[in-house]
Amino acid sequence: RWPSLLKYYSHSDGVSWLEEYKARHNAGLEAQRIVASFSKRFFSEHVPCDGFSDIETLGCPSHFFEDELMCILNMEGRKGLTWKYYAKKILYFLRQQNILKNLKEYLQRPTERQSFLEGAVLIDQYCNPLSDICLKSVQAQVDDITDKVRKVLRTKNPRHPSLASKAGEVLIPEVELQRQVLDAMNCVLYEQLKYKGNELDYYNSLNSYIHQVLIRRTGIPISLSVLYLTIARQLGVKLEPVNFPSHFLLRWCQGKEGSTDIFDYTYIDAFGKGKQLTVKECEYLIGHHVTEEFYGVVTSKEVLQRMVGNLLNLGKRESTDQSYQLLRDSLDLYLAMYPDNVQHLMLQARLYFHLGIWPEKVLDILQHIQALDPSQHGAVGYLVQHTLEHIERRKEELGPEVKHRSDEKHKEVCFSIGLIMKHKRYGYNCVIYGWDPACMMGHEWIRNMNVHSLPHGPHQPFYNVLVEDGSCRYAAQENLEYNSEPREIPHPDIGRYFSEFTGVHYLANTELEIRYPEDLELTRATVQKIYSSGKE
Repeated sequence: RWPSLLKYYSHSDGVSWLEEYKARHNAGLEAQRIVASFSKRFFSEHVPCDGFSDIETLGCPSHFFEDELMCILNMEGRKGLTWKYYAKKILYFLRQQNILKNLKEYLQRPTERQSFLEGAVLIDQYCNPLSDICLKSVQAQVDDITDKVRKVLRTKNPRHPSLASKAGEVLIPEVELQRQVLDAMNCVLYEQLKYKGNELDYYNSLNSYIHQVLIRRTGIPISLSVLYLTIARQLGVKLEPVNFPSHFLLRWCQGKEGSTDIFDYTYIDAFGKGKQLTVKECEYLIGHHVTEEFYGVVTSKEVLQRMVGNLLNLGKRESTDQSYQLLRDSLDLYLAMYPDNVQHLMLQARLYFHLGIWPEKVLDILQHIQALDPSQHGAVGYLVQHTLEHIERRKEELGPEVKHRSDEKHKEVCFSIGLIMKHKRYGYNCVIYGWDPACMMGHEWIRNMNVHSLPHGPHQPFYNVLVEDGSCRYAAQENLEYNSEPREIPHPDIGRYFSEFTGVHYLANTELEIRYPEDLELTRATVQKIYSSGKE
């Protein structure tokens, strides 16, 4: 019944299975209770932060709780969408908390015990907590590549020391034997397996995730360098990471080990098919001269810092994700490594403030910033004042606004909640999750979107729609039409508003139905009229 829990037990354990069953059963009930409460408590919040605070004090085994969340997510059919939506949010949070603990433990180890590959996996796991990513699986894939390199090496030099059973535990001292390893690696990685730098889609976050690099066989300089360095070390060749500006590199010592002379090293570009570079060629690579310090070796923590920095920059660029998930995740990672970095603490406070989430945490961050750097008092004071105002407004909030179709002011509203629509001009498919009798956006938005060029301008009903590309839009009634071939809309927020997809329309969940109490009946009547005969 619970095969995923098998890993938590050993055949030699003396376990009271009745007690385990009771614990799992009770954890399941607790998980269901919490998930069921989230929609009512946090419907108006994109990130249910207060609910996460409750989960931190769980009174049941976390692996049992997680297992029940997975059961909810794996429910078959098109029902239980709201439960699945909040189960996913909770599971995301729980797993990230565990990964963060693992990262902090990793950072406390001595440097020689900090594997570059493990660090890359931890970053990958934190940004993709719902994916099945584990160090053991990633390491197995790297070992498989390493075995392929050994096969190539065996054809070139059957007596090569890297072919010994304990190769990798001892470094190969001879430069020529090291060169043979690197040549074999380049043959396997870039000729046989077709790994390459992703020049066409460089700023895709998938390039930074090590499990995706292995699946897609492409990445950016730093992710490919981590893979390259790991394989080389397993074969007895010590390569070191170099935090070169704009283009991460590896270095390979040609002189005395530990030399401080940058000319004693050859530099390797894993992004450029393992090309070996001189100091001068490194400068040609980025188009300008750099000082000697940039050729120095960096620690595993500094490698992770650069990987997270890349994700931070991508998070700042993203435009479709209204929750800025990648930016939030990469800030969490950065501050786990450097908890007193004022610049990133301020960015986190501003981001939470902008999103209107976790106001109490914003105040804690601001207090920490003020203690670290009193010169920030101006920016801190401004944010503190407006955050306190936000907390007060939240306390004073009345119940949800209820829109009745029977109201005279709503008589022009033609469409209803849950209908699958098509945009006449842009052709996208969407589902309605809200409406206004006229455009409720500000003058600037109306001007920027050229609303006045529409025949009915802003004085017509406008609809909040979830679009199949993952975006949320506000569309004029005259631009929408019934979709002749309704289908599910793959939007991450579907479950926030709807409990079920019937095959032709969505059913509003309890919280959305409270806000639009007369829409469900109209939606059913509309669907019956349009689709029952199989014609539009």
